[in-house]
Amino acid sequence: MLAGAATAVAVAGALLALADTATPLRAPCTLFFLLMAPAVAIAAALRGLDPFGRAVAALAGSVAVNMLVAQGMLAVHRWSARGGLVAVTGLSLVLLLLVLLRERISGKRPQK
Repeated sequence: MLAGAATAVAVAGALLALADTATPLRAPCTLFFLLMAPAVAIAAALRGLDPFGRAVAALAGSVAVNMLVAQGMLAVHRWSARGGLVAVTGLSLVLLLLVLLRERISGKRPQK
């Protein structure tokens, strides 16, 4: 139930930021989305670690992804809050899809 509530808050944050609504909930919900979307994708890739180590590594990786996206937008002089949100979402989805693809491929291989 807690995961469902977190997902709802994250999706609400992304939608509020993309719609550019002037509500006081936009900033905290969007920040939650920007931290949790890459963290979930990175945590899925690090299934071999213990839970605490995976959580710490996923949050650190999430901060790194956000900083790299921001630095990239600043480097090309194309700063945009919506663009950053879309870029972080895209990177998170690509990472999550790669993890799912790896699991699917490794599941079909015969084990020695």
